[in-house]
Amino acid sequence: MASNTYEMSGAIKTLCEPMTFASGFTKREFVLTMEDDYPQDVKFACVKDRIALLDRLNPGDRVKVGFRIRSREYKERFYTDLEAFRIDSMDGDGSSVSYDNVEPPLEDDPTPF
Repeated sequence: MASNTYEMSGAIKTLCEPMTFASGFTKREFVLTMEDDYPQDVKFACVKDRIALLDRLNPGDRVKVGFRIRSREYKERFYTDLEAFRIDSMDGDGSSVSYDNVEPPLEDDPTPF
């Protein structure tokens, strides 16, 4: 995994509906309750064709999410997203089945608001 990508494990808490913007850009967000000594809920976003990664998941499913941090300025405000590019389903024995093992593209893709 490239140095600017990260992983987090946990259980799917919420799957949001897909959002399509006037420009045609599509994203879908989900909330993961991370596995940690002090669990927290963390919101991720899947963009464009990667929203299909969420189609096979349900609240309560244990997953490992590969993501990168994306940040941009818009009208003098900064917005930061955790953009998921890989989601591995974790079964009871800790092994995983990957839905997508493709690394994220390197080009910058501005998100409209």
